[in-house]
Amino acid sequence: MDETARELSIGELLENYGRMLGLKILSGEQGLGRTINSSDTNRPGLALTGFVELFTVDQVQLLGNTESEYLRSLDRAERLQALEIIFQFEIPCVVVTGRGRVISELRQLADQHGVPLLRSEFNTAKFNHLLHFYLDDVFAPQVTLHGTLVDVHGIGLLFTGRSAIGKSEVGLDLLERGHRLVADDSVVITRKVQGILVGCSPDLLQDHVEIRGIGLVNVKRTFGVRGTRRQKRVEVVVNLVDWDEDSTYERVGLDDRSRIILGVELPEKTVPLFPGKYIPVIVETIALNYLLQLDGFHAAQEFNDRLLKKMNRPKGKGGKSV
Repeated sequence: MDETARELSIGELLENYGRMLGLKILSGEQGLGRTINSSDTNRPGLALTGFVELFTVDQVQLLGNTESEYLRSLDRAERLQALEIIFQFEIPCVVVTGRGRVISELRQLADQHGVPLLRSEFNTAKFNHLLHFYLDDVFAPQVTLHGTLVDVHGIGLLFTGRSAIGKSEVGLDLLERGHRLVADDSVVITRKVQGILVGCSPDLLQDHVEIRGIGLVNVKRTFGVRGTRRQKRVEVVVNLVDWDEDSTYERVGLDDRSRIILGVELPEKTVPLFPGKYIPVIVETIALNYLLQLDGFHAAQEFNDRLLKKMNRPKGKGGKSV
């Protein structure tokens, strides 16, 4: 499991999201290589007064109307002194919101310290909302897993197991039955808001499946555009294992196992493989059974309740239930 930390340079922020965020650069262009690693912003109002114990230096520093009006209330020497307090730290950038006049000392210190000074045409609240909207996905926790992700009856099934156990072949069988491949071999999983996991394929492997003995197969060209999906929510883990006579496998389904990915708990089903066993129908049943559980019907639990009810019935003559 390869979990990656993500960063975005201020130059990339301007290039990729500058228009949507209403941003333009005013000074400090030499610092466009500075990076951010979250969509959070910091209002440095207290820091401007000299209190820096809780100053968050690695976030976008946002100067709204309150901070700007405070700075304008100071004389030039006091403004420079207040601004020097925040520019002494390795901050990624400073963003001034609104359409008011930008304080000249800000431009001066931004150039002097190599800190990009940006301006957004939006007010503070709207800028904050848009920044989170566009960047939350960029900085969402992400991990790359070895496996195959297939959309089966609308349920995202993540197939895991040892190398060469047959994950890609199962995916190919499901494609033949009308289901859709999302990723094969490497699955990039991102945790979205509210703990939703979404999987996709790395760009290089997109729309391809690797079958040992054949090689790479282009799924879109072989099965048509309906055979692939760009991304899909990951909902159930299907762990493929080699059949072992000494192992005990779930027979009823009361023992609900799970796997945790990026802090999110997912149901996990273990499917033992042996020659002649037809996996696609079993996999389709896993997806359909999960759909029933989403509707509140748990087959194993319902069977167990019936069994317990029958066992607890009072017995009549001859020991038979009445």
